[in-house]
Amino acid sequence: MPAEIYVVDDEASIADLVELYLKNEGFAVRKFYSALPALAAVEQSPPDLAVLDVMLPDMDGFALCQRIRERYVFPVLMLTARVEDIDKITGLTLGADDYITKPFNPLELVARVKTQLRRCTRYNRPPQEEAEDYDIRGLQISSKTHKCFLYGEELALTPLEFSILWYLCGKQGRVVPSEELFEAVWGEKYMDSNNTVMSHIARLREKMHEPSRRPKFIKTVWGVGYTIE
Repeated sequence: MPAEIYVVDDEASIADLVELYLKNEGFAVRKFYSALPALAAVEQSPPDLAVLDVMLPDMDGFALCQRIRERYVFPVLMLTARVEDIDKITGLTLGADDYITKPFNPLELVARVKTQLRRCTRYNRPPQEEAEDYDIRGLQISSKTHKCFLYGEELALTPLEFSILWYLCGKQGRVVPSEELFEAVWGEKYMDSNNTVMSHIARLREKMHEPSRRPKFIKTVWGVGYTIE
């Protein structure tokens, strides 16, 4: 069965273009021109991936992404005409897995969709040569169930967030450089200007109710990376 992708964009010409290229690659596509019908469709039948425009008539794409992340972990790719870093960081912090700015090359969008689907599959496959779970001072995480609990409360983590936390737990007591963490989780070459790791760590801390200045679990070693002691 082909992967199903929801495309949410109020510009019909862009939605049609994205649909055309995705269908040519064998994906099943459903189009929506506003956020609320898309959200209703997600609640009835979650897709394998969603492509969300930021500027929508009834709810902006950031808010839609946030609503999706309250219950679902499928990859989300944001389409935005905004090029400011703060908008990109906002999307990533709210749970988006990737973003692409308009105007865009449809072939690049298709490539990014394929990358996210591959990552999602890999993140949900338990590692074969490492521990199946960790229990660190009330933080319990399991690769077998792909669930994480903090003091008995389940955390709703995206696949990326789970993989970041899992990697840090596996390196407990050691400082993991941002470059190493990015390349291990994202599988891509790290760039010095990349704020992706920082944004996802911030989102993880928020879900764990961690104070940014004095976190109990994920600690920042300035200029180096992150550690769980």
